[in-house]
Amino acid sequence: MSLTLDDFDYPLPPERIAQQPLADRSASRLLLLDGDRLEDRLFRDLPELVEPGDLLVFNDTRVIHARLHGHKRDTGGRVEVLVERAVGTHEALAQVRASKSPGAGAVLRLADAFDVTVLGRVGEFFHLRFPDGEDLFALLERHGKLPLPPYIERAADDTDESRYQTVYAREPGSVAAPTAGLHFDEALLARLRERGAGIAYITLHVGAGTFQPVRTHNVLEHHMHRERYVIPADTVEAIARARAAGRRVIAVGTTSLRALEGAAQDGPLAAGSGETALFILPGFRFQVVDALVTNFHLPKSTLLMLVSALAGMEPIRRAYAHAVAHEYRFFSYGDAMFIAHRNDAV
Repeated sequence: MSLTLDDFDYPLPPERIAQQPLADRSASRLLLLDGDRLEDRLFRDLPELVEPGDLLVFNDTRVIHARLHGHKRDTGGRVEVLVERAVGTHEALAQVRASKSPGAGAVLRLADAFDVTVLGRVGEFFHLRFPDGEDLFALLERHGKLPLPPYIERAADDTDESRYQTVYAREPGSVAAPTAGLHFDEALLARLRERGAGIAYITLHVGAGTFQPVRTHNVLEHHMHRERYVIPADTVEAIARARAAGRRVIAVGTTSLRALEGAAQDGPLAAGSGETALFILPGFRFQVVDALVTNFHLPKSTLLMLVSALAGMEPIRRAYAHAVAHEYRFFSYGDAMFIAHRNDAV
């Protein structure tokens, strides 16, 4: 199948991009896509779409205060640092914006509080050494700022400190939230358990690469960014039980789906950690996931390609056209979809 960026484009009025979260997490709208069926629901209706014994798999990553501002020690030139991921207790890979890129050995003064040293480059990222006296994540928590996505045209405020985290966030390491999980509150999680659904967790730390555009017209030439994941033994066992009972595995968010499918590419799903650069396109054969809870994704994005692989390209086109026409809210603080997998999706 020949696929180009044009196959994954759609018109989106700017006013449809949500700039603020709703006051109530579960008050978002939910568009059900099951084969050719589209149905407008509310997110709090989700337990009605889940059968007893189904398993929902959540990503428990926590967004870190990854954005830092400062200056170069030698010239005073301004810099902006966005930590991509930790590579040790006191080292990280980061994007650095400056009028002139700092070289190895350069010292950056960040947040008027501490110095970091540029050790070199790793691909598109800068390898930075942070001070030894404090844990990297603790240092970022004290001095950094929450990195909202680029399409949210405002600075993060106190509301975002809680609302751009899931209520079950535990493991620090992401620079972006697994946004499908933002719709869940404790009351909704309790209703899912009362319904008889199982709940399990993986950890995948979302990198800034999730916002990188696809720059090749032929999408097969695109190279995916890598993200690290951890899949606990309890989650693997819960998936096996759901499978044995003929129930569905429902990924909450594309990050959960990528972790599960990435870990199953070389054999049966097993507990452990690793990295995935899995690029999911129409024609992909899903090994683990049967359904997906997800937000609406950017035109021409790899995430739009992923949901097109799960549901089929034409059903996704119809669903997105429906969502735009019916004024759904898009992207991180927007509304959601529940997508059932079609075995014949193309």
